[in-house]
Amino acid sequence: MGEYKIGSVVLKSRAVLAPMAGVSDRAYRELCMKFGAGLCISEMVSSKALSFNSKKSEQLMDISDFERPCGIQIFGDDPDCMAEAAQRAMQNNPDLIDINMGCPAPKISSNGSGSALMRNPQLCGEIVSRVVSVSNVPVTVKIRKGWDDENANAVEVAKICEQAGASAITVHGRTRMQYYKPPVDYDIIRAVKNAVKIPVIANGDIDSAEKAKSVIEKTGCDIIMVGRATLGNPWIFSQINSYLENPEEPLRFPTLEEKFDVMVGHIEKMVEYKGEHMALLQARKLVAGYFKGMRGAASLRNEAGRISTLQDLYALKDKALSANLI
Repeated sequence: MGEYKIGSVVLKSRAVLAPMAGVSDRAYRELCMKFGAGLCISEMVSSKALSFNSKKSEQLMDISDFERPCGIQIFGDDPDCMAEAAQRAMQNNPDLIDINMGCPAPKISSNGSGSALMRNPQLCGEIVSRVVSVSNVPVTVKIRKGWDDENANAVEVAKICEQAGASAITVHGRTRMQYYKPPVDYDIIRAVKNAVKIPVIANGDIDSAEKAKSVIEKTGCDIIMVGRATLGNPWIFSQINSYLENPEEPLRFPTLEEKFDVMVGHIEKMVEYKGEHMALLQARKLVAGYFKGMRGAASLRNEAGRISTLQDLYALKDKALSANLI
């Protein structure tokens, strides 16, 4: 496998972990990097909240040595506030700064941030330019196809961001109005790839090693970004890396015991970083992901939604194992 770079940052592999609010915390990033992710990005951090010295936002930017290379993603709609946020982020020594111009969530886009920025390409350029001017690491941008089908301006925004100094562009092949439902438009990612000279990262519905290879072939992208398909499935990275290197080699899938050992280790690490109460509240949907496709999955997911201690988790693991090994 060749070397993949974003600016001066050398990636560990071609498949990288997407930033996901409420999911890609420090414990999750460390886990995915252990399984072969080439790069990870923090949960998105509000530039406005940082300007008000939000402790919670500061904590989102904690990076450990076990998750490098790691970027910090910031969002907002004011160039000066975003530049200040980038400077604050730099205190955590990230390997890159990522700017969110793709989040479709109403609470983000209704305030002019995230995917709403794509309605104002000039402002996109101003934000990138200001952030680049204060950053001593590469600055990347995550965009969508556009706001809606009538305004599918990913190519225009990507070129503006490149001109403003961005070192890479991630493109999610849906518009903001489509959220995550319709099929991804991989043609728009290819169009962006053909329009810029910086690396392009393809994002959207990459849920297997075979799909990763297919997306690379369809789009010509340099790197692929995997998000929701990693839930309960961090070994997707080792599978993608193996398949890209040698498609003839059979893919290795974890046994149930291995899967549950990873699940427990993941949640225990969350408890170490956040304390048991907060970690287990956040872990409920993550634990549910590990039961996907198993016998009694619906019932197990239902129980996962009620766990509140590590002892609950251990008991649920034993129940899931016994139910699926009969």
